[in-house]
Parts: sequence; structure tokens; C-alpha cells
Amino acid sequence: MWPLVNRWSIFGSSRPMQHSPPHDLRQSVTLPASCFPRSETPVSVPSTRPHSRLGRRTRAFAVAAAAALTAAACTTGTTPTKADTGAGDTAPVTITFWHGFSSDHEVAAVDAVLAKFHAKFPYITVKSVKAQTDDKINQAIRGGTAPDVAASFNAANVGGWCSSGAFEDLTANIRADHIDMNQIPKAVQSYTSFGGKRCTMPWLADTFGLYYNKKLLAKAGLTAPPKTMSELASYAKKLTTFNPDGSIRTAGFMPYLGAYQMLSEHLVPSWGGRWLKSDGTSNTAADPAFAAALTWQKSLVDWFGADKLKKFKAGMPDEFSAQNAFETGKVAMMIDGEWRTAFIKNDKADIDYATAPVPVADNRPDLYGSGYVGGNVMGIPRNAPHPGAAWKLLKFLTTDTDAVSSLAAAIGNVPTTLPALEAGAPAFAKEPNFATFLSVFKNPHTSTTPPAPNGNAYMTSFGLFVDKWQNGKVPDLKAGLATLDKQNDDALKLAQ
Repeated sequence: MWPLVNRWSIFGSSRPMQHSPPHDLRQSVTLPASCFPRSETPVSVPSTRPHSRLGRRTRAFAVAAAAALTAAACTTGTTPTKADTGAGDTAPVTITFWHGFSSDHEVAAVDAVLAKFHAKFPYITVKSVKAQTDDKINQAIRGGTAPDVAASFNAANVGGWCSSGAFEDLTANIRADHIDMNQIPKAVQSYTSFGGKRCTMPWLADTFGLYYNKKLLAKAGLTAPPKTMSELASYAKKLTTFNPDGSIRTAGFMPYLGAYQMLSEHLVPSWGGRWLKSDGTSNTAADPAFAAALTWQKSLVDWFGADKLKKFKAGMPDEFSAQNAFETGKVAMMIDGEWRTAFIKNDKADIDYATAPVPVADNRPDLYGSGYVGGNVMGIPRNAPHPGAAWKLLKFLTTDTDAVSSLAAAIGNVPTTLPALEAGAPAFAKEPNFATFLSVFKNPHTSTTPPAPNGNAYMTSFGLFVDKWQNGKVPDLKAGLATLDKQNDDALKLAQ
């Protein structure tokens, strides 16, 4: 679905996101200016989430974690707001709904579901606006022109939205309408709330796996996908070909972070890494999974040559075009989201491929079959013009079984409710390569990046760090991670 994280950045999370700094909420008209600290000028940097083209799979983050919010002065308190479900109100109304989908087949699928909503609630007309970014949402909130309902590919922003009050707390409405939150997997619930507030609901999920070119593997004498990181490195070397001048012709696997969905958050789960400690502080130095993952990644980068990989990456076509490097056979294996199955179909790509879970660390076979999950989120901006009608739309899009399953099937995303997952089983069964992602989604070891009050700042910092690392500019990995943790923890203090 969403293709989530965003779920973002070139080194960071789970779904192609927007170019907007996820933390730029400081000018919201509903909050005093003092609630938002001064930030540095946003710039696009490699981060740890996909989230580079406009749309749900673009993730460009700001250099600093200046989105830190002073929670005591700026939150709406711990008591849920009064429920406003629009019950009994059938007065004709037109509401505005912003979302980030931009591809023709995805926009058409969203419109089809909105038509079902209008059939159920004929007195509510929905004005749908596509290709909206978090930056536009934040600008609208601060300018008093926010839509009634807003959807984002970037779940990393949930912490900031919830803690600042930029999005309404939905807890009271959920209770009033007796919504069973147990129908939503725990991992998904975790990225849609923060600090005891549920200011968003999940709207489809993105799950990641390994795509591999069956023809190229067979040509190299490889009969099955790699399951361990040692095997992945070995396969990558066998499948790589070079031009006479030494440049890369075909990359067996692209280890350079920032290439399409080759992002830190998609790699670290293979070692079982946990980004934050229980108290919310940074965990990259204390958890050996991070050093192990980066050591593996750098060894493969060194085998190729960082300069060769950078040149190859620069020549890779747009990730979401029919010239995608995997779809055209320029990359033999890659990590990508479930949505790629739909893109390959719609692009009519001439490729014989299959999917499998992302390989795992050699010493963690128990993790095989799991992966990273992220997703789209949806909420009601503070002071939305028609909160009652907005809630009806949000509730329908995120919990109605037919609405969730039909949209997921149409755009090749994973449903975020268990009933929708079951209802969509027949449609999903028609695409065997999609089954991998359903299995990963349900795996108990599947993880996500946890929310923080300053948004995805810790992922942004990690993205800057790993860019230096893979280019040989970090002489001491352990010391570098310790310094990074301190920087992240200092930024976190500003947000509390």
C-alpha cells in the first residue's frame, strides 16, 4: 500500500516519500510559535528511508533534527479530545482529502474506493487531491488551510504530529465507534501513535523483500535465492559483469546505500537491530547488529569500488519508471517493496523474476522470513473544517474491509487489517510473487523504525553517517557510532 516510509530518504526508510522535511511544523497556526524551535534550512540528504521522486516513495530529509518540539508547552495534554464522529449528521458537505499517490493506476484505484465511500455516504462529497507531500501538509496546517483528511507515506512524522497536536488525537473517536484495534497488527499500530496519542491510522502497508532475476541467476548456475548475507555477497559477485574499462555493466546487487530501496532500515533488520532503547535513546553503538550490518555492507562496497558504485548509481534510471534498473536487467537482485510487483506488471517489463525474504545474518537464521514493514498513515489535521465527516472518511478508508482489501489488491500493497488480509487472499493468490510480502508482513520478527518526538531525526543522522562510512571517511566504526548516538540523544532532549 503505502508503499510505507514513508513509510523517505535515500538511506532511510520504507516507502518512497516526499522531498519535504518531515519535521517542519513550527509555523502551524494552531500552535504558538514558541512550540517550534528554529531549524536549519532543509536540504535533501541521504537518509535511512526511501521515502527521490515526488510521491509516496520519496524520502528527503533535513540535515538537522531541528523539529524538536517542546512537549510540555505544545502538546494538547494526555486527555483524549472529545469524540466527534459525525453520528447523525447527514447534512450535505464537501470535504478535501490529500494523498501522495501520483501514478495513474494508483490514483485511479484511490478514486474507485472513494466512489464506494460516496455510495455509502451520499451526502459527503470528497474532493481528492493527489501527489501531496508532507511539506505541503505542514504548510497548510500552519496557514490555516489544512485539508479535512491528509495521508502521508512518511510514518516517521507521526511522533512530531502527535506530540505537537498538529494532527488530532483519534482515541476518543476510536472508542466512541468501538473500533477493534486488535484487527491491526502490533507492528503497524506502533508506527501510527506516539506518546499515548493515536493521531493517525494505517492506510495499507509496505513490506520489503528480495527481488531476483531468475534468468541471470540460472545463467550463473544459481538455482535458488540467497538466504544468508554470505550467500548474498557471493551471488552478487558471481552475477556482476564489468565493461572493458572496468565500469559496472550489470550489478549483481547494489550495496551502495541510497540506491533505490537499498536503505539502512531495510538492511539492519537482517541482523535484528533495534534503533532505539526502551527509554527512546539511540541504540546504534550498544547494539552489535549495526556494526555487523555496516561491516558487511562496506566489505561489498569495497569489492566493487565505491567510485564505481557511485558512477553506476548516477546512471540508474528513475526508480518508478519503466526503465527501472531491475526491470531492464541492469541489476540482478535488489531489495524493494511489494508495490514493485504491480509496477512490473503495469510497465509490461520483459523480465522473469521471483521474490524471497531478504537474506539474514549468518548467525541469525531465526530471522529468515521476516523483514521491514512501514506504511502510509492518515489523520485529521488540527482545526480541520469538517471533523465529523472527515472521521467517517478516515474510518472507512482504514477499517472497512472491502475498502482496504480492494485498494491493496489494485495497487499491490499489503492490507493493514487482518480481515482485509483474509478478504484479499483470492486476489493476492493470483500474483505468486506477492505472497512473499504477505508472509513477511505476518512474521513475528518483522520490525519497523520506531517513532520519536523529533520525527525521523535519528534516521537522518544515521544516513549522513553511513554516507561517510561507505565512502571510507569513518576510520573507527565503533567510535563513530558512539558519537552518533550522543548527537541523536542531544537532539532528543530538545524535543522533550
